[in-house]
Amino acid sequence: MSEDRAFIKSGRNTIIHKDRKLDLVIINSETQPRIKVTQHGLEPFKEELPKNRRDAKERYLEIIHISSADVFSEEKQLLFIQALDGREYKVDYSKVGTKLFVRIHQDSYL
Repeated sequence: MSEDRAFIKSGRNTIIHKDRKLDLVIINSETQPRIKVTQHGLEPFKEELPKNRRDAKERYLEIIHISSADVFSEEKQLLFIQALDGREYKVDYSKVGTKLFVRIHQDSYL
């Protein structure tokens, strides 16, 4: 796949956001909350998902299915996201619904 993506995979469970023009929508599984990665950090994604890639691009989004073969090929319990705000976030899917679900893991990783 030579198409340019708005993120880079690093290691076994890290996503690095790299394109200011597109927000990332992280989907771990259908039953878990979706996360939107913007240039200002992470927030819940509560909107309807785009129907296809073109619809996503029109909304300045890139959808990332964590378990898809071109990402990590499996759901993750722990995910690290390096956002464009200079922070690395730790997303712990075993702690959904608590303050520990999404936390700043490292400030200024750059």
